[in-house]
Amino acid sequence: MTTTAHDIAAELDLLTRHAPTHIKLEITGGTRTWRLLPSLRHQKLIDRIRASIAPIAASSVGCSCYHLSDPSLIFPDGSFKRPDIAIFCVEPPDIDESWDQVPEAVIEIISVGYEEKDLSINPLWYLSMGVKDVLVVDPHSGLVRHHRHGAPVATHHQPKTVELLCGCRVVL
Repeated sequence: MTTTAHDIAAELDLLTRHAPTHIKLEITGGTRTWRLLPSLRHQKLIDRIRASIAPIAASSVGCSCYHLSDPSLIFPDGSFKRPDIAIFCVEPPDIDESWDQVPEAVIEIISVGYEEKDLSINPLWYLSMGVKDVLVVDPHSGLVRHHRHGAPVATHHQPKTVELLCGCRVVL
């Protein structure tokens, strides 16, 4: 089934009329996922992680490590995603619409009720779209899962400093 902008607008209108809180929409491979915006715990963790992102001093990659929280992105397969944190080497443009740039790295915080999507669906899908590093953080257990194309999933305990392929360092 093809999702059109009209379908999405109608569904969003219906949901916002009946839900007093904010809603987040993602479309992955044609499948729509609606969910409530993240909790305060989730948002505070995103802020702490973003404050730690920086270029690796000795890296020859030259990535500027631009990072955005909840950016509206369109991926090569037409999917519309809003990762918790996306890291780019190029400066994001000042635009009001979705950006069609694949991030170098994505960090997702596991949300209660969305564990399957955050743990099983998103990491492999992001890698298939060209994201080099996918980090999934469980704020309740303190576990961090690091997915990298062609490598086994690495599991770490927080706090953990991770060096990304793009030349950025992040503390989780």
